[in-house]
Amino acid sequence: MTAASLGVLSALAGCASDPPTVFTPGRDSGTPAVVDAGTPPGDRGVIPIPIRDAGPSSNCSEAAQLVYVLSDRNDLYSFRPNLRQFTRIGALRCPTAASPNSMAIDRDAVAWVNYVESGLGDSAGSIYRVNTTDASCTAAAPVRMPAGWFRLGMGFSTVSADNTAETLFVAATGDPLGGGSPGLGSIDPSRGLLHVIGSFSGAFRGQSAELTGTGDGRLYGFFTTTPVQVAQLDKATGAIIESTPIPGVETPQAWAFSFWGGDFYLYTAPSALGGRTTNVTRYRPSDGSIDTAYMTNIGFRIVGAGVSTCAPIAPPP
Repeated sequence: MTAASLGVLSALAGCASDPPTVFTPGRDSGTPAVVDAGTPPGDRGVIPIPIRDAGPSSNCSEAAQLVYVLSDRNDLYSFRPNLRQFTRIGALRCPTAASPNSMAIDRDAVAWVNYVESGLGDSAGSIYRVNTTDASCTAAAPVRMPAGWFRLGMGFSTVSADNTAETLFVAATGDPLGGGSPGLGSIDPSRGLLHVIGSFSGAFRGQSAELTGTGDGRLYGFFTTTPVQVAQLDKATGAIIESTPIPGVETPQAWAFSFWGGDFYLYTAPSALGGRTTNVTRYRPSDGSIDTAYMTNIGFRIVGAGVSTCAPIAPPP
């Protein structure tokens, strides 16, 4: 997600997809190593390992178990958090001049990308479906997005640990010229409807959030408060179930959020004017640890992240 005033680069309609590259930045590297993703595994230095303990399904592909991120330059990457490895897939080819803002991934490894048209304020929003194999793009069924719901945080969540039917949840930013977020909603892609669920509760009322869901039916929001916080959301009402402050993480101008392997990953970057790129923070609820230097200054700015409910809910062995 981006702040409305950031003015991230517009989508590059019609761009050809370049050969994939693999980024394996060090913890403090702003110049990540780049190798051709077609290089034989024995020559890469980092060998991807099989992913186990996925979300509840016997039909999840390996591609559906990865994290995907979107840069402000409209490039799509896959991300293996346990290896600290980004692999560039290519430039999105969505037929729009709007700017990419947020992303969610469904259980078929299809990316749902929110684009926003903005000037002095957000004037329109749209959603496109992106193939995570080659970054090709098709318009989703038109969704009637009311005012205040153009710029979204997005994430899929299953019904429960035993029911893999999933819902695309969205969180609205609201009008950037005034007024807070109207809270949590959901989208019915087949009918093109956005259903308003309710406001976030307590101190989070009016705040905007990026979303990530899990394969056991949970939904979480990343709130760019001071300090930033991760909160579990009631999917039926939008109320906050519990929240955790994440000290040491900058209040960002570009940010994204994902769950993978029992951990949360926060992607944050300040204003683009200083040349700094995204930092990745890992929050591990199992022991309460927060690693703000998990990856730093990775070499590009992330504005969206998505992970399907097929992703592992426990750390890989």
